[in-house]
Amino acid sequence: MAPPRATLRSRLAVLLPLLILAGLAFGSYYLLQIGLPSSQEEAAKPLTHTADAFATDLTVSMLDVTGITHYRLNAATMVHYEDDASANVTLPALRGFTPGQPDVTAFARRGTMNGDQSIIDLNDQARILRAPGPTDPAMEADSEHFRVLTNDDIIESEKPVKLQRGLSVMFGDSMTYHNATRQMFLYGRVHGQIAAHEPTAPVPSK
Repeated sequence: MAPPRATLRSRLAVLLPLLILAGLAFGSYYLLQIGLPSSQEEAAKPLTHTADAFATDLTVSMLDVTGITHYRLNAATMVHYEDDASANVTLPALRGFTPGQPDVTAFARRGTMNGDQSIIDLNDQARILRAPGPTDPAMEADSEHFRVLTNDDIIESEKPVKLQRGLSVMFGDSMTYHNATRQMFLYGRVHGQIAAHEPTAPVPSK
């Protein structure tokens, strides 16, 4: 015996909305899946030298093995890149701290640093200032480029350098400065004038 028509209609009235909702859900899921990249496409997509982070008025501290600040970098702006974690900075000021030694600060109009901050390049009107010590006068070096090797505590330049130490002024085609030992080496056509007597910092009274 066939079921009454009213019963079929009531069942269809209940099932039809459910079928429509199931179809919409399946269609949305299908469209979402075809729109997403596959795992192989994601793995094959290489990182590009594209900026992925920006900062202004930043400060970056680099610590030594004991956790004490060894270098501190201040800059007006920074642009960070996703492929190699390098960064470009403007108006960088890099200060080095060595226990028992005068502070050394390097400035420039622009700079770059690699991903682990072990190499910092300072470009355009670059300058190094070393504060006077108990027996050494202040020192200043000027060039168009300085490279700071933070792990080795060395500053070098392949560009011409003007060095002023107290009253002495020297010029060289390139330079290497060892911050830990305060030794400066000039290379190439070195010339200048060395003062007979250099001023020293006054000894504080007891």
